[in-house]
Amino acid sequence: MTYTFEFDDGSVRAWNLTADGAESECVEYTPSLVVDGPATALESLADRLASDPKVCALGFEKRYTSLHDTKSDRSRVLRVSLERLAEVRTLADEIRGVHERECEATAPGTYRLYDVDLAPGFRYCLDEGIDPTPVRELRTLRIGIDDRSLANRSLSELRLDGEPVDAEPAELCWSLRRRLEREDPDVLVVSHGELIPFLETAATEAGLDGFHLGRLPGSTRVAGSNTYESYGQVGHSPARYRVPGRAIVDESNSFLWHQSGLEGLVYMVRRTGRPLQEAAWGSIGTLLTSRQIRLAREQDVLAPWNKWEPESFSDVKTLHAADRGGFTFAPEVGLHENVHEIDFASLYPRIICQHNVSPETVGCACCAGDDGRIRERVPELEYHICREDGFLPGVLRPLLDDRAKFKRKLREDPDEAEERRLRAKSGAIKWILVSCFGYQGYRNAKYGRIECHEAINAYAREIMLRSKHLLESAGWHIVHGIVDSLWVTPRGRDDRQTETEPEPEPDPLETVLERISCEIGIELEHDGAYEWVCFVPLQGSESGSGSGSGSGSAGRGGRRSETGAPAGALSSAPAGALTRYFGKRTSGGFKCRGIECRQRSTSAFVADCQHEFLEVLDETRDPEAVCDQLGRRLGELRRSDVDPSDLVLTKRVSQPVDAYQQRTHTVAALRRYDRHDIERHPGQTVRYIVVDDDARNPERVRLEFELEPDPDPESESDSSPTYDSDYYADRLVRAAESVTSPLGWDRTRIRRYLADGRTVQLSTFRRR
Repeated sequence: MTYTFEFDDGSVRAWNLTADGAESECVEYTPSLVVDGPATALESLADRLASDPKVCALGFEKRYTSLHDTKSDRSRVLRVSLERLAEVRTLADEIRGVHERECEATAPGTYRLYDVDLAPGFRYCLDEGIDPTPVRELRTLRIGIDDRSLANRSLSELRLDGEPVDAEPAELCWSLRRRLEREDPDVLVVSHGELIPFLETAATEAGLDGFHLGRLPGSTRVAGSNTYESYGQVGHSPARYRVPGRAIVDESNSFLWHQSGLEGLVYMVRRTGRPLQEAAWGSIGTLLTSRQIRLAREQDVLAPWNKWEPESFSDVKTLHAADRGGFTFAPEVGLHENVHEIDFASLYPRIICQHNVSPETVGCACCAGDDGRIRERVPELEYHICREDGFLPGVLRPLLDDRAKFKRKLREDPDEAEERRLRAKSGAIKWILVSCFGYQGYRNAKYGRIECHEAINAYAREIMLRSKHLLESAGWHIVHGIVDSLWVTPRGRDDRQTETEPEPEPDPLETVLERISCEIGIELEHDGAYEWVCFVPLQGSESGSGSGSGSGSAGRGGRRSETGAPAGALSSAPAGALTRYFGKRTSGGFKCRGIECRQRSTSAFVADCQHEFLEVLDETRDPEAVCDQLGRRLGELRRSDVDPSDLVLTKRVSQPVDAYQQRTHTVAALRRYDRHDIERHPGQTVRYIVVDDDARNPERVRLEFELEPDPDPESESDSSPTYDSDYYADRLVRAAESVTSPLGWDRTRIRRYLADGRTVQLSTFRRR
């Protein structure tokens, strides 16, 4: 079965897996794009393209151009076939930028283009009806190197399957070639895509003839590096390479590899139809879109190049209701005992499937009248939903069924290898399900529609309200709820009861969950029981000081979500706001969200100390005891007893170094990377320790690898760097404050306690 491809000058070399390796075959392939528009405009375009040397064939055919069209007749469209794959995008740009503008009979936007921006392997599989899912277990070889060695063009730190290779370049390349010949891997997992040309160049310079990483000689760069922005986050996509006969997985450019490994990738190949290498570098949104395109192709619906369906007109009342987003039950800041976390299983995807929410079903034309065909109306919004099966539920339902099946098997106590495979597949599905809701509101989603996003939110708000009512009627009190999760405790006495009356017993939680699941139609699961849970106030909020009780917001990173509502009230939280909380599970161990130990920018030392603070709080329920432990750890910092490697910070670069207006740690780190000729682009991360926070130049920090001896004897890197104890002390106090603030101890009170004859000086806590 075909699992990887190479494209070159109108032909495709397809590699098919065999029992003991892989074999290839070359086939002719003519890619194409499709154009829709008025009949006269299409005829004019066909005449203009007939003389274009890139075009090898033109023809008219009938196809569906949108999901809405599947309830009517197909449209007459123009298919344009080309000599080479790389010319598809070129011609599309020419149609938009030249032909549409120069033709007097057409106006901007006359032509609508389809099947333009498909990845090469994915396009080929769609056109030829090929399933690229591997038919046997894949053999892998991991090749890794650190940033500094790659920048210095040194092979001294090369690793194969995690093991260092200590040899001269020529011997190392010879050893790698022998291993490739002996193991014949199907997949090369590389730490950096740039390793591909570097290794081949190193072998040539070492005089090693016949060295190649693929099953045939040669390698090709298929895409250059680029920086992008998605949902407010800057990302970086490194250059991509291919080698004949083997798929490349670039660890620096594969989210899914880190989340679910090879098993998860292979599962996504099966469900999306993208070949393994393209699935590896694809984002979650890209994989979801691929699955949608594959299903649409089966229904004879084309994939639009650009989304052009505008938002429907609505009255002010509907707009106000639709723009409310999801609801959050305002958390009760403080410590709560005997807490249970419950959540709906894949709430938003199941809303989509249960209520048939899809771009073509929400407000469909066929059910617009009062003829009794309307299946249901969306709460608050009054959008009607078609009774015919929708496209989006068809995309998600198999994924939901698979994940439910994998979770059932996990409960059957499988062996270690099977458990690893099941978790990998379940994890891969999870991210697709997480993105499917937000993707409906994404401006570039090919099959997205904002009304679907609004409808899903409206159903979710209704579900949260009904769940709240049923839980409270059964004697349970909600201390917090967000997205699809609720935290509840047994309700105690109310004001009408006397102290002599026994506390009311709530209905058994499992019975209540079953009751809600049956009424709503989506399973409400018991996710965990806690001996206690603390909801943390925002830094600087009024609830961060005082008694530690009340309705202050427990949000993230200075983003306020308080609404003035009473504790437990329903409120609209900022999109993307995460609750800050921590708790002790009855089964053992802590669960933390939003606090420092869960943030990747926190050093290992501070994260470990915060875990210690949690253990002290669990044992004593006493903030003074936490502060005593804090004092001991601060003493270690002042005495320089902390290993600098445990103080490394990780920050994401958001813009080029010259674009920064402030002299931040990130800027200082970027300047030091430049000293080592290591490129760092927006979207990538920098790792450093702070050695002098008062400095305003690159000497403010040291990079992580500068903590170790440089393998290059001629390097001028600094050795034995120290660290700024005051800076890390401030971060440590912040971590302690997150633990003690639910009990009313903010930073001011911590300072006062430690300064009152304790071992810590006030200068340790100076503000930055």
